Amino acid sequence: MKESIELLIENLGRTIVGKQEAIRLMLVALFSGGHVLLEDVPGVGKTLLAKSLARSIDGQFQRIQCTPDLLPADVTGTNIWNPRQGEFEFLPGPVFANVLLTDEINRATPRTQSALLEVMEEHQVTIDGKTRSVPNPFFVIATQNPVEYQGTFPLPEAQMDRFALSLSLGYPSEAEELQMLERLGTANAEVLQPCISVFAVQELRRLCSQVKVETHLRQYMLDLVRATRQDEDILLGVSPRGTVALHRATQAFAFLEGRDYAIPDDVKFLAPYVLCHRIIPTGGRKTKLIMERLLRSIAIP
Repeated sequence: MKESIELLIENLGRTIVGKQEAIRLMLVALFSGGHVLLEDVPGVGKTLLAKSLARSIDGQFQRIQCTPDLLPADVTGTNIWNPRQGEFEFLPGPVFANVLLTDEINRATPRTQSALLEVMEEHQVTIDGKTRSVPNPFFVIATQNPVEYQGTFPLPEAQMDRFALSLSLGYPSEAEELQMLERLGTANAEVLQPCISVFAVQELRRLCSQVKVETHLRQYMLDLVRATRQDEDILLGVSPRGTVALHRATQAFAFLEGRDYAIPDDVKFLAPYVLCHRIIPTGGRKTKLIMERLLRSIAIP
């Protein structure tokens, strides 16, 4: 399975120039069974990364461009009348995919945003009293622009808590941007060949869940999470769902590093990506700086 991961990272590197850390974090979310929120400016490769990932795992890809007039039925699907058969027929929405890109999620209304809650957490949708499961694996990559808020609807805490990780791709370096120009016409998701299957992703998730996390390391995670609930600079701390997400992400990251056991450095590296978006600071303070302070103050086992 280690060879499968290396092939997957190499395959994604054919279309995504640089950004090796972002690619690994994306895979951490995928293999831990979570979802990713990309907070970044337009044009840095978010859609390309999502398409390339879906292509690489031989999965079905769907994209939702969020706008204020987007309805919940546009996301989950709806029943339509079939006059030939004389009955209602279910028309699946874009959530019935392996990789779902929800672009500019904060431009959708709260009603439409909430339509994603059940499917992100339960991997199913309920329409007219009937429940339907989405494909397995089901992986959501949502994006939002962190510098443009006109005409947007900020995600509520309950929705933010559904994302295992939040990260930013950032602008490429000068050398990386030059390499992008040299690859024009050849670096696109359509030219990629699948390197693993969706069934292999399911098996990798199972293997990640078996990575050993010692008791002292679990206590370190708890100390960090509980510190966010008691810090005077934090209005709302991390929920128990965030604790579980940190544990699972740590297991997946250790597995990607080729180990069957987790170490404190795994937790320290992942904590800002897993916990910061779950925190509401007081007085406009930056959550990243608060998290760095907490990591320095808590003893490493």
